[in-house]
Amino acid sequence: MSKFKQFFHKLFHWEYWPFGVVYFPALFFWAYWAFKAKRIFFFLPSNPGIKNAGFLLESKKEIYNLIDKQHIPATILLSPSVSIGDIKEKMQQAVIQFPCIAKPDIGMKGLAVSLLKNDSDLGNYLSNIQLDFLIQEFISWPEEAGIFYYKIPGENQGKISGIVSKEFLTITGDGVSTLETLLKKNPRHQFQMTALQKLYGQKLNLVLANGELKTLVPYGNHARGAKFTDTSYWTDAALTTVINSVCNNIPGFYYGRLDIKYNTLEELKQGINFSIIELNGAGSEPTHIYDPSHSLFFAWKEINRHYKILYQISIANHKLGHPHMSVREGMKMLRENTKLVKKLQAF
Repeated sequence: MSKFKQFFHKLFHWEYWPFGVVYFPALFFWAYWAFKAKRIFFFLPSNPGIKNAGFLLESKKEIYNLIDKQHIPATILLSPSVSIGDIKEKMQQAVIQFPCIAKPDIGMKGLAVSLLKNDSDLGNYLSNIQLDFLIQEFISWPEEAGIFYYKIPGENQGKISGIVSKEFLTITGDGVSTLETLLKKNPRHQFQMTALQKLYGQKLNLVLANGELKTLVPYGNHARGAKFTDTSYWTDAALTTVINSVCNNIPGFYYGRLDIKYNTLEELKQGINFSIIELNGAGSEPTHIYDPSHSLFFAWKEINRHYKILYQISIANHKLGHPHMSVREGMKMLRENTKLVKKLQAF
């Protein structure tokens, strides 16, 4: 696909538009709810158990510490100044083996997330990361979904407001074409070409056997090439019960998205064979909006619907005594986040 065709493909498929472009109208939605709350940063009471309610700069490790250990991968927190020897010792203590996942403790949008297969990968990651990071057990369940959950304070049970099913960036061989050639046939894959060339190098010249599958990016992240499908229709009493059983035991959590790896949907609804690989708070996107079949107007409607829920929860929790964030504190948070993004992008 030529650059000309790429441009027009992006132009007519809003899911590829820059975040700031998609969310520009959402600023007016936010302004409306902020005006009603009489607070620009009205979200702080929404998740009193999480730093900044999980809007920005929250520690993933601190969030994992809130979740029942049976529902999360084994995870260790490390400093970028740590030695490989110390890392290997801590991995052994936590029963984490290669392959494993490395990611910043405070991160976003899949930036600086890597699959480590051996000591060499670990050394390369350590030489590049500038932030505290996590080494995490790789969960091999084949499926991944993002489940948006909320609970109004005072109510016994919460609700699921959206589900997204994630299809990893995967290539099917034809016995003739190289990986690079196959990638160029799919616009979604081709948009990841620069990152994949950096990651795989000459390995993109590999020819897969006819019908052979290869997952190039094992993360369910839209920015890393995953395809998102709106599967909100999966919501039923069984799944809602399972998600409530998990979330009701997370102190101070009322609003956010759980990114879950699981074996089958049937087992997930039974509450077995699943693992929460991420829990995002007030800054969560209702990622089911990125289904290619949805219009931009649908996305804006869903964003505003979730802002309304965030507002309702925040106001209710504030009445129970949980404080708001001042403008000064909020501006400081935004400045610190800008610095963090630069470090993540430099990885």
